[in-house]
Order: sequence, then structure tokens, then C-alpha cells
Amino acid sequence: MPAVALLRRSAAAAYWRLAVAGFRRQWQYKLALFAGMFTNSVFGLLRGAVLLAAVGSAGSFGGYDAGSIGAYVWISQGLLGAVLFTETGVELGERVRSGDIAVDFLRPVDLQLATLAGDLGRGACTLLPRGLPTVAVGALVYGGLELPDTPVTYLLGLVSVLLGIAVSSLALFVTALVGFWVVETRGLRTLHQVLGSFLAGLFVPVHLFPDWLRAIATATPFPSVLQAPVDVLSGRVSGTAALGVVGVQLFWVLAVAALGQALLAAGRRKLEVQGG
Repeated sequence: MPAVALLRRSAAAAYWRLAVAGFRRQWQYKLALFAGMFTNSVFGLLRGAVLLAAVGSAGSFGGYDAGSIGAYVWISQGLLGAVLFTETGVELGERVRSGDIAVDFLRPVDLQLATLAGDLGRGACTLLPRGLPTVAVGALVYGGLELPDTPVTYLLGLVSVLLGIAVSSLALFVTALVGFWVVETRGLRTLHQVLGSFLAGLFVPVHLFPDWLRAIATATPFPSVLQAPVDVLSGRVSGTAALGVVGVQLFWVLAVAALGQALLAAGRRKLEVQGG
């Protein structure tokens, strides 16, 4: 039993080091982080102008008013560096296509968990130099955003953000593993990027979708990537409702992780490497 506990602690330490490495690797690209913050701010101004005009003409819609729609726009813009709908799966997809993933199978860590740990570190790194300044720009432009004032909300929001990063990473991992069975995955990655970001609530809140489209969106993991953390951090949901949102995110983390493990096991059986 002590040996099993020691192995578990060693594995946990390895994944922690991978997360720290992901953080440090992202921190090296300070100019890129600044450029991302600037780009997010510009697009935040454009999105905010459009959605504020819509709210102003209707008074309110979908439960949003001027203050809450501003919070939605700028929090979602601030999270774009942390949650991804592309990029992570590109390198992994190429390794699957070339067969280099065989080397990853020889490493003494689980490939899915190792990828997830690195993405969590990378995503956490973007929150300080890119996410928070973007929200600060929105607060200055709007003269204050409609945000909650209880520390518990922000702690739960941080958990929700980490779960959103996890769902994003795991979904990209699944997309990349399809390369075991198809020759080219670029089309699938593009579909994931466009459809996933739309259903996640990147362009307009999921709450504004027609009923039939909202039902489709909530049947996918994508709202847990972006809409859920925005709802928690903005205070649109609170108390038990916020815990329910986080619970749905946790469900999707486990479900998509299970799918990734199944595809990884099947891909390992299918993989053939010439010469060995």
C-alpha cells in the first residue's frame, strides 16, 4: 500500500511539473500575450458596440441589460487566451498522422493527462497578463461593469474557468485522435473551431439562442468551455444555480476525458510503426 501511494504521489508531482512547464513556456511569449490582450480589447469594443445597440433598442433581451451584456462581452474576451478551440490539437494531430505519437506512448505518463496538465498551466498563465487587463479595459470604457461583489463568487468562478480550460483541452485532444482513422483532420479541426466557438457562446450568449438551438448547444460540452465560466464570474448565476453550472462542467470533463481515453486505447491498438 505505501508503494501504491508513493507511485500516486510521484505521478501527481509529474503532472504538476508539466503544468508548471506549460505556465513557464507561455510566459516566455510576453509580446504575444500583449498582442493578444490588444486584439481582445479591439474586438471587445466591436462586440460591445453591437450588443449594446441591440440592448438599447430593445431595453433588455434574454435577461441581459446594458451592464450585464457588458460583463458578458469583456469577461468572454478576457478568457479567450485561456480557453482554446484550436492550436493544441494541431501538434498532437501531426504526431498522430506521422506516427511520432508512438514515442509518447513510451513515456511513463498518461498522454491525455500530460496534455491536460500543460494546457492548464498555459491557460492559467494567460489570465494575469492577458485576461485581467482585457476586463480592466472594458471596465474603463464602460465606466464599470455589472460584476458580483462577493469573494466566494470569484473563487467559484476560478474553478469554473479551470474546468472550462479542461473541457477545451480534452475536446481538442479527442479531435486530434481522430487522425488514427482519417488521413487529414484539418477539416474536422476547422469545424470544431467554428461550430465549437459558436455553441460556446463566443459570438452571442447561448441564452439568446432560439429554444431549439439552445437545446442543441446544451447537449454538447461547448457551453461549459466559455458560457459557463462567464455566467459564474459575471454573477448571472449564483448560489446553488452556480454550483449546478459547475457540476455540469465537471460532468463534461469526465465524459470527454472518458471518450479520449477510449479513443487513445483504440488508437494504440491500431497504430503501426514501420521498423518496429
